[in-house]
Amino acid sequence: MREERLRATAGLRSSSTLSSWRGHSGRRYIVGVHALNEAELLDVTDAVILAVKRDRTGTGMVIDAAMAAADPSEEIRLRWLKKAQGRGATELHIHRLAATEADRRAIFEDLRENETQGS
Repeated sequence: MREERLRATAGLRSSSTLSSWRGHSGRRYIVGVHALNEAELLDVTDAVILAVKRDRTGTGMVIDAAMAAADPSEEIRLRWLKKAQGRGATELHIHRLAATEADRRAIFEDLRENETQGS
């Protein structure tokens, strides 16, 4: 699994707000890039969320993944946020293009790292 910058947005001012991830299956998922903070996280519904940190070269690494339901639990989300921050995450990458809960579950499974399988 790896992040792939969008070539189509390379010359745009807002290009840093969009990216994509190639899942374990080889499928590509477009994500919005957001600051890792409570307000951003609590506003998200019906999406797949990746907590991402960047190394010195700017390469993104998924720290953890979560599914955002239509009726978010603030307590659970804030606990997840603290855990991700503690592991070095600095960005939220949010995929909002899945139409159903089943689609979001499949994307979540495809995008999460093996070490986060128990999360």
